Amino acid sequence: MTPAFSSWQEFFAMGGYAFYVWLAVACTLVAMGGLLLHTIIQRQRLLGDIRQRQSRERRIRAAKTKKVASETAGESQ
Repeated sequence: MTPAFSSWQEFFAMGGYAFYVWLAVACTLVAMGGLLLHTIIQRQRLLGDIRQRQSRERRIRAAKTKKVASETAGESQ
């Protein structure tokens, strides 16, 4: 098996197509980085929304329990 390029300089020159090859590589990396960043941000937002919703549901349950307890205490007196 023979290597496609005999030196690093030839590798980076990509047989005269370096501009197009490295531009395509850069565009791909930028797009992948953008997707990764978007995914991380969306995950954080989703987890925040879930925490907020769970907290709200706990407060609602606590208020209902308190209301039932006060009604029960009011009936027994």
